[in-house]
Amino acid sequence: MKKRSFLAPPYARGSGLLLHLTSLPSPFGIGDLGSQAYRFIDFLSHSKQTLWQILPLGPTGYGNSPYMAYSAMGVNPLLISLEKLQEEGLLKKEDFAKLPKFSIHKVNYEQVIESKFPLLRQAWKNFQLNKPRQQALVEFCQKQESWLEDYALFMALKKAHQNLPWYCWETDIAWRRPQALKQYQKHLQEEIAFNKFLQFLFWQQWSELRGYASQRGVQIIGDLPFYVAHDSADVWAEPENFQLNPKTGELTFMAGAPPDFFSSTGQLWGNPVYNWNYLQSNNFRWWIQRFNNLLTYVDLIRIDHFRGFEAYWQVPQGETTAINGEWIKAPGDSLFQTLLRELGHLPVIAEDIGTITFEVDQLRNKFNFPGLKVLQFAFDFSSDNVNLPFNYTHNCVVYTGNHDNDTIVGWFEKLCENQQKAVINYLGNFSAQNIHWDFIRMAMSSVSNQAIIPVQDLLGLGSEDRMNIPGKSAGNWVWRYELDALTDSLGDYLKTLTQTYGRIQG
Repeated sequence: MKKRSFLAPPYARGSGLLLHLTSLPSPFGIGDLGSQAYRFIDFLSHSKQTLWQILPLGPTGYGNSPYMAYSAMGVNPLLISLEKLQEEGLLKKEDFAKLPKFSIHKVNYEQVIESKFPLLRQAWKNFQLNKPRQQALVEFCQKQESWLEDYALFMALKKAHQNLPWYCWETDIAWRRPQALKQYQKHLQEEIAFNKFLQFLFWQQWSELRGYASQRGVQIIGDLPFYVAHDSADVWAEPENFQLNPKTGELTFMAGAPPDFFSSTGQLWGNPVYNWNYLQSNNFRWWIQRFNNLLTYVDLIRIDHFRGFEAYWQVPQGETTAINGEWIKAPGDSLFQTLLRELGHLPVIAEDIGTITFEVDQLRNKFNFPGLKVLQFAFDFSSDNVNLPFNYTHNCVVYTGNHDNDTIVGWFEKLCENQQKAVINYLGNFSAQNIHWDFIRMAMSSVSNQAIIPVQDLLGLGSEDRMNIPGKSAGNWVWRYELDALTDSLGDYLKTLTQTYGRIQG
């Protein structure tokens, strides 16, 4: 097979920042696709960064995790810019008169939902009065019909059933009996149309933002979770793709991870595992659609839990820990061969953090996908640690940390004194006064083709500003940076490092 570079020149060696859209400043309680997203792209351009990595875009549910969305195809309407809707005449300034006072540091999702959805419904009402603009919505719905019809109905049904999961609905609609589908489509037609409109609004605003990023020389790295949520439009619409009880819709096996150094009982994630035999029998149609859909939004795809494409850990339903699971082989080779034939090119980054087998490395290397290196994982003081910069190859992406990590400052502060001294010795420093910049410099100076820095590390923030604590059920995904945090002087220093280590092309 001819090897493909996941990034074409002039971006063969570059760098960028990791920041989810929710973390942007905005006056509406949550980051969105408004003016501050454009300002962030300007900062990237000013500091000569060519990559912006975001988290999954799907509509979030319980826990607000972007990795447990209601759809693998749809996008989160909370990210729609109300500011943009006012500019378009779909909202008026007086519509914002009763908005609550939002925190500028944290997202209060309940408060945002309660205040934002009434305004989105007002925009929908106003949009329906403007006949000339409606043709664009019709065309969008026709183009996205393969997933949009099921998604819009699913979300309408969720609202009609007080947000209960689909497998708790009455049997006829839970299992999509034709007569029940027909009745609900008629009964919920207004809510269905509203959900389609929200997806259309996001698409319009996102397309404009992505075009601006492209003009400024910035590519966007999206994120594709390996698993989907049990309570999702994907599982409800096509249950045959997953291993479910055909009578109750419950999982027959649960996704998870085996016991390891971090957990003696392993991890139970609660996602359904795939029915790979069925998926392979129809030439991986659902996976092709999923990759193709995401590539209409982003330039590159980071695949979360890449090792699941080689083998995955499944646990029988009813188990309370992951101890009694087993590894099951997955047809990753066949899937990626099919995706290459169908899509022609796979701009993929493989998240291969953790205990990775020879077979997983072999799968990643066969398709020339760059893997991940995380500097926080480098300091177990073993010379063969793959996260140590002197062990890197060019075809990888280095991070100081990712969305599941503590910040560099918070991580370093929690090390014992001897560990801190060893890190400082590796860095060649006499102190750790600016430890975050030391790690940014280490990432930038490495041979890794790409270096990605979380904005929290760029700002030198502590543990209280990390994005996610795995295993914690509440309080995650809420961090936001302040309006004037990304200064010109900060961008100038980042640009200097970027230039010093050859990550500016041309």
